Amino acid sequence: MPVEILPGLLLPFLGTILGAACVFLMRSALPAIVQRGLTGFAAGVMTAASVWSLLIPAMEQAADMGRLAFLPAAAGFWLGVLFLLLLDRTIPHLHRNSNAPEGPRTRLKRTTMLVLAVTLHNIPEGMAVGVVLAGWMAGNETITLSGALALSIGIALQNFPEGAIISMPLRAEGTNKGMAFLYGLLSGVVEPLAAILTLLAAGLILPALPCLLGFAAGAMIYVVVEELIPEASAGEHSNLGTLFFAAGFTVMLALDVALG
Repeated sequence: MPVEILPGLLLPFLGTILGAACVFLMRSALPAIVQRGLTGFAAGVMTAASVWSLLIPAMEQAADMGRLAFLPAAAGFWLGVLFLLLLDRTIPHLHRNSNAPEGPRTRLKRTTMLVLAVTLHNIPEGMAVGVVLAGWMAGNETITLSGALALSIGIALQNFPEGAIISMPLRAEGTNKGMAFLYGLLSGVVEPLAAILTLLAAGLILPALPCLLGFAAGAMIYVVVEELIPEASAGEHSNLGTLFFAAGFTVMLALDVALG
């Protein structure tokens, strides 16, 4: 595995770690209005990354199919959506600001289910990084190392508030600082693991790379629509979440064009 890909693999996880470490610097949980803004920002980053870093490269790689170049990306997109739907139905988890757990009934603690909810939507982010890096390693002309790095930086930026959003409320509920930080860190561990597993899988089925790019995009969009946008729009001042969505979208767009 080339050393050059290590920053791409580790930057998103570093973003989560730094966000979770806010529990040592701040005394109380983030205000709800701030959480909505940060969630909107994360949704914007993930949406832009799905389009520019995943779906467009997927269709460019299938350009020899002519007018049907969208098919591998579209098929992979739907597989990604259905995969996240399956995880959503089979893994017990609890979204922030909700008292009703989703998935099968379980006796897991509230804190554990909160971490599982964040972990669920970190899986497609790790897959996205892994499949783009795999494309670069395979020598694909439409994917550059700087483009893969842009995706990792964008995900790291939106992971920072996510790390804080998971650790700070746990601290406010009485969890000690060390454990709150640990829970935030654990929610992000899945990203480099998912990236590495995707790298290994993509190495075996490189001809399906356009489909894999679409798969990662579909999984990320599922998370955005099913979880992030509703959370960003909940309650009063929902327009703040919309504005931060636009900001996150713009930041990711700028990164992809500037570094890609």
